[in-house]
Amino acid sequence: MTVSRRAVLTTAAGATAGWGAAAPAVADTQAHAKAPAASLRALDAAADYAVEKVRSVAPGVTAFPVGTKFEKWTYSQNGDWVGGFWPGTLWMAWLRSKDDAFRTWALESAQKLAPRQSDTSTHDLGFLFYPSWVTAWRLTGDEAWRTGAVRAADSLIKRYNPRGHFIRAWGALNDPANAGRVIMDTIMNLDLLAFASKQTGDAKYLDIAVEHAKTAQKVFPRPDGSTPHVYDFDPDSGAPIGPNTVQGYSPTSCWSRGQAWGVYGFTTMYRRTGDTEFLATARRLADFAVGALTADHVPVWDYFAPQQPYDIKDASAGAITACGLLDLAAATGRQSYRDVALRMLTALAQTCLTRHSARADAVVARCTRNRPAEDGVEISLPYADYYLLEGILRVLQPQDVDRAIDLSTV
Repeated sequence: MTVSRRAVLTTAAGATAGWGAAAPAVADTQAHAKAPAASLRALDAAADYAVEKVRSVAPGVTAFPVGTKFEKWTYSQNGDWVGGFWPGTLWMAWLRSKDDAFRTWALESAQKLAPRQSDTSTHDLGFLFYPSWVTAWRLTGDEAWRTGAVRAADSLIKRYNPRGHFIRAWGALNDPANAGRVIMDTIMNLDLLAFASKQTGDAKYLDIAVEHAKTAQKVFPRPDGSTPHVYDFDPDSGAPIGPNTVQGYSPTSCWSRGQAWGVYGFTTMYRRTGDTEFLATARRLADFAVGALTADHVPVWDYFAPQQPYDIKDASAGAITACGLLDLAAATGRQSYRDVALRMLTALAQTCLTRHSARADAVVARCTRNRPAEDGVEISLPYADYYLLEGILRVLQPQDVDRAIDLSTV
């Protein structure tokens, strides 16, 4: 059943913060579906490894990890686009361990993102503020985190182009370069807007999120369910120009992390709106990604690159896809999506962790940031660590993850 955005606002506007803030409980299909014992053991061990790795590294982290060089984190002072994932990982480690040192580190790290609330130069405010500030509010009840996240949403909606019905990805608002550029990644930033509407009772944020998602679902999916990384529009008229890429092999290829963002993001938009078209789009993208997996269940960096299935891997795409498939299983009641997600998470836990390195700062190896630019090929990335822990805890501790990021469906 499709639920109106007004109904979403009406039912959610009065939610209270803190551990009791999670709206409807996680769907039974996700929370109680059985998993193979061997997989559960592997995920349990991986979660504990991740917690201990983060515990050992956190005292020395004074900025935001962006990627590794010779297995050591390199840092951004302002967070770049990934700043939300380090505090998000700390929150996941706290949920797993109940050690308040992680809580303290998470809050200290998130606070350093405060200047970015007013950043109108990027679409990545959801990545920056949802796993950090929204989660902080949900787990502490401190209104300052909620208020800051809504301010970030105010900045994000300034990037909306009403002629093309899209949120531009890159570039300052007064910069004509990339003014009509839309990328798959943006679908993941829309949940910050859904949060803002839910908390303020103002439909404008969710309206913009829905318009962008509708535009994306018109132009990105191909008949086989694959997607390009980029789609360009004329920013003045809003007219579509055509597909392109920055991080994929070509405009006609399928960058695996972009596909992962789509699976997760369209499922989230369904959960926030009840619009079954978003669910159908998520399923199309998921079915393609599942069909493109190799036997090892770790995605190659681009599903259509000439050397696939023997090309380099991107474990971050695997972790993100697995989280999206778990969501999709809960939304559709289809165990098959959950089964693949479990196989992917188990594969990552068994073949992509840094267990055999004494010097590694990160949890997950075998990630690829930007292959065409030869930037970060087979390194570690902060979002791989975050989404691996999120995915594992979705299986092992779903109610805790629900409290942190809201797994409910309207």
